[in-house]
Amino acid sequence: MGSSTQPKLPVIDLFSENLNLNSNSWGTKCDEVRHALEEYGCFIAMYDGVPCEVRDAMFLATQELFNLPTEVKVLNIIADAPYSGYVGQQPMAPLYESFGIEDVTTKEGVESFTKLMCPSGNQSLSESVLMYSTAVAKLHYIVMKMITKSYGIEEHYEAMHGSTTYLFKPTKYLPAQGAEKMLGITPHTDKSFMTYLTQDETNGLEICTKDGEWVEVDYPSSSSFVVMAGDAFMAWTNGRIESPNHRVMMAGDKERYSTGLFATIKDHIIQVPQQLVDENHPLQFQAFDHYKYMNFSIYTPEGMSSKCPIKTYCGT
Repeated sequence: MGSSTQPKLPVIDLFSENLNLNSNSWGTKCDEVRHALEEYGCFIAMYDGVPCEVRDAMFLATQELFNLPTEVKVLNIIADAPYSGYVGQQPMAPLYESFGIEDVTTKEGVESFTKLMCPSGNQSLSESVLMYSTAVAKLHYIVMKMITKSYGIEEHYEAMHGSTTYLFKPTKYLPAQGAEKMLGITPHTDKSFMTYLTQDETNGLEICTKDGEWVEVDYPSSSSFVVMAGDAFMAWTNGRIESPNHRVMMAGDKERYSTGLFATIKDHIIQVPQQLVDENHPLQFQAFDHYKYMNFSIYTPEGMSSKCPIKTYCGT
């Protein structure tokens, strides 16, 4: 993994046995999560809340999705949520292909997607995706409890938590076909509130540090997730935590499968908590609607060309 001097992302143990809210170490662990996010915009969580068999079944089910005929895959069109459709065969990203499944922690959300892809039904697809997404959504709740505890803004988040909805993106990258390294997906920040990424055993994800260095992400085990701040989270924390630039670089002759669970905030105006505004941190972002921001960032020339669309959209 690069040279030994290359920085590595912080790895934080979030195994359930170590997450006792009443223990003396809870506050320290919460601060550790916050510091990692302030430094890198992301960290690797070791999390045992997703059983191996659930994870394996999800990867198996989503790999089957990519084997469907293209004319079926394109039926997954963008509905209410930006990023919720099928993307593939694009000249800009020839190795990249993904689906977007909305409301994925609800039975209705998953079943409406399954009906679209498999009109005769596919119970194992529905069950695998629902169980997996629900388990990772619990990780999101834990991470949010920790960050808000560290900042002293728990109440502010609890008011928003009920408006959280989840988009699930299984993604496939073709191999680089002999080329030394090929771009799997161009550098970008996520437009989500928070993102939770995992992969099969093929690496490729790279994160850009604050000083412009690209760090290759090495997942320590199958129970690890990259926890990443999105643009909406950056605005909510008044810029204290920045959404990191990241990309995928493919090398070698193996396909890569990865998944992202994207937490988004629906029907709730996001506002910077008063506690995060002070002399050293003057207000940087106005209150905003997350879905309107996502639409701005991907459908308007101004949003698409901006270096930092969230600042363009609602910066002070």
